[in-house]
Amino acid sequence: MRHRIARRRLGRSSAQRRALLRGLVTALFEHEKIRTTLPKAKELRSVAEKMITIAKRGLGADGNRVHAQRQVLKFVYKHSGDVRVVQRLFEEIAPRYKERDGGYTRIIRTGHRSGDGAQMAVVELVD
Repeated sequence: MRHRIARRRLGRSSAQRRALLRGLVTALFEHEKIRTTLPKAKELRSVAEKMITIAKRGLGADGNRVHAQRQVLKFVYKHSGDVRVVQRLFEEIAPRYKERDGGYTRIIRTGHRSGDGAQMAVVELVD
């Protein structure tokens, strides 16, 4: 029984799992829509929504923007144009959800992958 176990392991060690989620979050903020397996999409949703919430907190006039950007930069990958992705998160994505209290992402199931039959899904940012 899996009582009180919050996260999926995704068949990886904790370091590999963190790296996977970092890559998925970076790709989601860069492209606003990505295709992945359903369990990965469900894990990605919680991480992405936390990043958007941090970015929304950085939009305030109380000087928290630098701290919020540094928190996001700790998670977003650097090789993928970190400044572009973080800048886009703070200037385009977070203001879009200023009045929204969560539910920034949508998961749409798209059927099974032909190679191994894995359940696939599209994760996108809600407009």
